[in-house]
Formats: sequence, C-alpha cells, structure tokens
Amino acid sequence: TPPFIHWQWCDSCLQKKKKKKKGFSTNVPKIQLRLAGQKRKHNEGRVEVFYNGEWGTVCDDDFSIHSAHVVCRELGYVEAVSWLPGSKHGKGEGKIWLDNVHCTGRETTLAECNSNGWGVTDCKHTEDVGVICSEKRIPGFKFDNALLNQIENMNIQVEDVRIRAVLATYRKRVPVTEGYAEVKEGGNWKQICDKHWTTKNSRVICGMFGFPGEKKYNAKVYKMLAKKKKLSYWGYSMECTGNEAHISSCKLGSRLNVDNKNNVTCENGMPAVVSCVPGRAFAPGSNNGFRKAFRQEPLVRLRGGANTGEGRVEVLKNGEWGTICDDNWNLISASVVCRELGFGSAKEAITGAKLGQGIGPIHLNEITCTGSEKSITDCKFNTESLRCNHEEDAAVRCNVPAMGFQNQETWYWHGDISADDVIMSGVKCSGTEMSLGHCRHDGSRVSCPRGGGRFAAGVSCSETAPDLVLNAELVEQTSYLEDRPMFMLQCALEENCLASSAANTSITSGYRRLLRFSSQIHNNGQSDFRPKNGRHAWIWHDCHRHYHSMEVFTHYDLLNLNGTKIAEGHKASFCLEDSECEADAQKQYECANFGEQGISVGCWDVYRHDIDCQWIDITDTPPGDYLFQVVINPNFEVAESDYSNNVMKCRSRYDGQRIWMYNCHIGGSFSEETEEKFDHFSGLTNNRVSSR
Repeated sequence: TPPFIHWQWCDSCLQKKKKKKKGFSTNVPKIQLRLAGQKRKHNEGRVEVFYNGEWGTVCDDDFSIHSAHVVCRELGYVEAVSWLPGSKHGKGEGKIWLDNVHCTGRETTLAECNSNGWGVTDCKHTEDVGVICSEKRIPGFKFDNALLNQIENMNIQVEDVRIRAVLATYRKRVPVTEGYAEVKEGGNWKQICDKHWTTKNSRVICGMFGFPGEKKYNAKVYKMLAKKKKLSYWGYSMECTGNEAHISSCKLGSRLNVDNKNNVTCENGMPAVVSCVPGRAFAPGSNNGFRKAFRQEPLVRLRGGANTGEGRVEVLKNGEWGTICDDNWNLISASVVCRELGFGSAKEAITGAKLGQGIGPIHLNEITCTGSEKSITDCKFNTESLRCNHEEDAAVRCNVPAMGFQNQETWYWHGDISADDVIMSGVKCSGTEMSLGHCRHDGSRVSCPRGGGRFAAGVSCSETAPDLVLNAELVEQTSYLEDRPMFMLQCALEENCLASSAANTSITSGYRRLLRFSSQIHNNGQSDFRPKNGRHAWIWHDCHRHYHSMEVFTHYDLLNLNGTKIAEGHKASFCLEDSECEADAQKQYECANFGEQGISVGCWDVYRHDIDCQWIDITDTPPGDYLFQVVINPNFEVAESDYSNNVMKCRSRYDGQRIWMYNCHIGGSFSEETEEKFDHFSGLTNNRVSSR
C-alpha cells in the first residue's frame, strides 16, 4: 500500500544520511584557523579557515556559542567568551568556506561540525563571523603543524611567552627588562634561536611586557653563557613587523633543523635575547607616580581608569583637552597611545565610553595608525566628528610592567585590641601612585596610638566608579546677585550657609548679598554615585523637612587672584536624585517619601539657583577681580574614577553692585599653560553681565 512504500523510502533516506555522516566523521580534512581583521584584543577576530590551499571565512548563519567554543579551543584558548555576526571585525576576502555551521561544542576541530559543505553558501562577506576567546590558554597546548608547508601566513600559536632573566644583574631588578625570549609549548619552556631574530620581534615582546621599546645588549656575555648551558629550542622562527600588539599576530617563520635524536638545533646561533627600555615611571630604582615621571606636559593622557595604564584617551589640541571618537579604533592605534605614555603595547582597545564619558570637544575621529608613529597625533585621522558624541569616547588598557605589586595583598579585618603592629601612618596619596609604598607617609617612626586594630585603615574595592562633572556653562549663564532679607535666611543660618558676620546681622532690617547660580551635576562614570552613609545614618533637618545624606557635598569659594579664599559657601546634600537622564538611561533615585538617594550613570542632579544654600555670601567682599570655584565631593567621601574634573573655575569681576562671570571651565580641561592664563589674565572677554 502507499503508506508502506512511503515508509520504505524514508527508511532508505535515513540509512543514506547515517552513512554520509559516518563517512564525514572518518574523513575530516586538515584545516588551520586564525583570527583576523580589525581587533580590539589579541584574542578576538574574524574566523578564517585554511582549506584546500587557501584562506576563507565562515558565514554567521546558524553560528552559535558552541561553534565559537570549538574555534577558540582549536586555537589554544580555554573557551569562547562570545561571538559576533555581521562582519564586526571587518569583511574578509576570497572564499566563504563554511555556512550553516552546527557544532555540539565537543568537537576537536571546526571541520568536524556539520555544515552545508565546503564552499557551499549563499552568504556575502558582510556576514563573516567573528569570535572573542578567553585570555586563558589551554595548559600544555601544542598547535597542529600538519599544514605548515602549505600555508604562507600562519600566525604563531603558543601556550605562553616570557622574558627570562639569566644574568645576575637583571634577575635582581624589578621589572625584568632583559633576558632570553622563551615560549611555552606542550607544557615546556623553550628558547628561540636567534638566526632569524630581528629587533622587530624584540619590540613586539617588549610591548607585551609593558615596555615601549627595545635596545641593544651585550651579545658577547650571552654567547659565553650559551656555550655552558644545555638549551631546549623551539622548532620555529618568528616573523613580526614590529607593530603587532601580541605575538599571536606575528607570522610563524621557517622550521629549524633537528639532529638525529630529534632535538631542535640552532646551528652557529644562540638563544634570542630581548632587552627592553622601560618607561620613565617604571625605570629600575624609580618609585615616583606616573604623573610625576613626565618633565613636560604630554599631548595625550588617560582619564577614568581604575588601574595604571588604562583610561579614556584624551588629546591636547590648541591648549584644550578633548576625546577621541571610537570609529575604527583598534589595537594598533591604541598601542601608539600606550607607547607614547611610556607603557607597552595595548592589551585592549576599548570603545563605547566603557571607561566613562569625557567632556568638551571630540578632537579626533576615524584614526588610522601603522603602529610605528611616535604619537597618536602623527596618525591619519579625521577632525570632523559631527556624527560622534561622548557615548563613543575611545579608551585603552595598556600592557604594564610587572612591578611585583601583584603579589602584595592588603586585608581589612575588624579591629582587634591585641593587634598592636602598625606599619604605616600619615599616608597621603595623589591617586596616581602604583603602590601604597610610593605615597607620602610617616618615616621610620610610625605615629599611631597603641591598639593598631582599632585604628586599622580599610578599603572596599570595586571594578567601576562614578565620575561627577559640573556643567560649567550653566553656572556662567545663571549667575546673579540677590540682596536677601535676613528674616528669610534663618534656615540657611542654621545650616552654616552664610558668612560668619551673618550672626551679627539684624533679623528685622538686615540683609545678605548672595551670589546665586544653578548647578547641574552629571554622572559620566560607570557606576551610580551613592552617599557614603546608608539611610539609617541620614540626618533629618526639621527646618527644610528633608534628610541630609552627606554632611558636605560641594564647596563654593571666591578666591583672589593669589588663590586666597575671600568668601565661601557650602551645600549640604539636600538630596541626591536623578533630575534628568540621557535617552538610554532611566531615573532610579528620588528624594520623595524617604526614597533612595544617588545619581545614576547617564543622569544628572540639578540644584536651581533659587534654593537655599545655592550661593556664596559676598556681603563683606570688596569690589575687584576674583576666581569663582566649585568643588564637588570635596572631602573625597565617595570614590570616583577621576577627581581632576570635580573642580570648576570661573573668572569674575565685582564692581560693588553687579557681577560678571566668564571663562567658566572644568579643572584639567586645558593645558597647564592655558590654565595659568585663565587664572591670571585680567582682561574681560566673552562676559555675561548678571545682576538682580
């Protein structure tokens, strides 16, 4: 009957399918993989496959994290972190070898996974798939060299690399700057034969270990040493251009000869030696912080990073600091920045303002570097950034030398009266030091009461931090004077928002002259700004019928041109809330009904000019030229990724009846030279006159 015939046909089809699958698994072709394209980390890129004598790509149709795991493990990484469709690492060229790839994740090679077949696809290179692998390598990994003779451009795949100090002089130094260049393969460390070694190779390895460049070394000493020691050589040479951020982007060179015992030989050669030049901050014997290491102000700086050698990239143009748009931002361009600042190559080129948004202009866009430039300003770039905003600020994480601090740990424990030993006191850090030992502190005589446990300093660390920035333009636009009757200032007097002479001012007939202004405080960081104290510690102020979550949130000061304070005000935090937010951010904090207080990422808190304490009492101030200064979070009670932008400065002129505010700007927005001109230039330009 027809149903019986139909069943026979299906059974036959299934049998053929099983035979095909069985045949496929037993005839898995040899392939080689590499990660190519526009990289932001060395362990990511467009997936490219060498098959049938040529390189090709993989289509993103049906690709999954399971397939990504197979790719990463085949390349020697422990696992995949994620995968990216739509040619996010750039469009490849040539064949698209695989489409509709299905892997279970247990395969040992991508060639074992099911697909449409080799070269069978309806995809375009706009659909090339990429992967991001974990940084951790598979212990004992050894790459398959079966296709080595067929492939011209095979990338280096080793388990690890190091600089091993062999001379006594360098073994004692921190950081290690000179020694044998060694690679780990199959779980064993091996030297590299110097027969085909170049300074370009040295530059790449130096960059990986946090050094901006390489230098010459005493070859005679190493030749003598090589004759006395038994050596184990890696079987290949290395071919780098010198601009790679990691040796995994270098090409595998020719294979070395082996002796009759199958040991690799380095005829008439010796182990390759690397000698690196440390940046000023990391030179042996230097214990200065990074910023102090520069004798003159650089043209590039990093801001908003949690660690040394990372942050948002800012460049100095026409005396003003600005950011870089992340269009085309990659490891090569990021490495130019890192080396310019005295670090090694870039570990990661970071996009999307992940280390905080900057302020002011966006100076550069679409940067293209070769990697050999001395400064990021020497690269090709576009000065037009009309399509960019600060949500696209580029950042970098640089390779930094191992200074030995990674093995130091600072623990915080509850006080114990029996713990009397105190090893440091009087510690004052600028925040740029690489170790607590580099900060200013009491000398050999520690000054601290007995019972060290009771007075032990502690820390609470986090991966991210907020970054508060005041809108300087709004301060300039909203400033004015008000003569306010004393009887309307009793709450302000109680909260210490007036000058000390206010205590002697008549409540019925007296008045105070107030310099009023609005402030708009943005959180440009990577985490919410929250008060140090929890709600249980907030103080209720009956006068204003609200809670104060911070004793002092901002300082307002009027200084003379010598920097001496003439008048001051301070604003207790009436409440911290999200007044407004950017389009992609949502309000989380509000003061009503004893709500949670804070400022969310991408939001800002507005203090209008017409609320109490949003002023400086200048009743006793004589006419003249002054500097007006606002400092947010002045006591550093809440951790921020960048304190340098917590200060806003304006020039001001007061004639006894009116006040002019001009040149308002955030501290650190300009070069030191320009900043100095702002502070001492007595002319009056671009002023806004406000009086009331």
